[in-house]
Amino acid sequence: MKNSIFKCSLTLALGIILFAFNGCTLLSAAGLSDKGLSNKKAPDKLTSTTANSAVNLDHSAWTELLQKHVNSNGDVAYKAFKKDREKLDEYLNMLSKNKPTKAWSVQEQLAYYINLYNAHTVALILDNYPLKSIKDIDSPWAKAIVPVGNKELSLGGIENSILRKMNEARIHFAINCASISCPKLLNEAYTAAKIDEQLDKVTREFINSDRNEISENSAKLSSVFNWYKRDFVTEESNSIREYLNQYSETKINRGTKISFKDYNWNLNEQK
Repeated sequence: MKNSIFKCSLTLALGIILFAFNGCTLLSAAGLSDKGLSNKKAPDKLTSTTANSAVNLDHSAWTELLQKHVNSNGDVAYKAFKKDREKLDEYLNMLSKNKPTKAWSVQEQLAYYINLYNAHTVALILDNYPLKSIKDIDSPWAKAIVPVGNKELSLGGIENSILRKMNEARIHFAINCASISCPKLLNEAYTAAKIDEQLDKVTREFINSDRNEISENSAKLSSVFNWYKRDFVTEESNSIREYLNQYSETKINRGTKISFKDYNWNLNEQK
């Protein structure tokens, strides 16, 4: 009887180990990892500079497309964007051929990965257009659809396995998931020369926008602050309230109850 119980326990334990191993393998195969790509941690006080990198990529082609098809509210003219698909593909190919290395500065890497995420999100929408929501697409964040060198990543891999590990919570207001409740798509490319100012701009705009309802004694926030809470709560900001008060025009009082708004996944398309 004891031997039978031992064999069952051993079989169960081995099964759990194999499941965990296979699960990790499947996640990696699906692009939900950094695939060994270099991603440096940003300093606590990020500065904008091009002086400390072996490479300074030219993202002007992405800026040109964004300024043509994205308005000041971050809404996208996807139908018109489709006509410039060849130019978008040229930009994506340029990104693919320039795989980040340790010789790149953290500023250059942040700009690269944010632009990579946003440009491939637009491409994904164009591939499936017309549609009402990015969530109408099968596994939009899990499929390995982003080639970088000889690696293929998913959008989720770029966000969770690269950008979120770079010690810069403001990336959550820079990457755009093609939805109304998302932080808006900035209509210019991110660059190492302006990265700190750009991240500061989009963070302030998002926190003070209608994505949040903030008063001194009430805070109904975007679900972004719920999903990624651990990225905003740090040694410098011990709570979501403290993080928000760094950027919010209205300061939230201590002890204020915080709740979260429903997320609108409808497409961020120009009317």
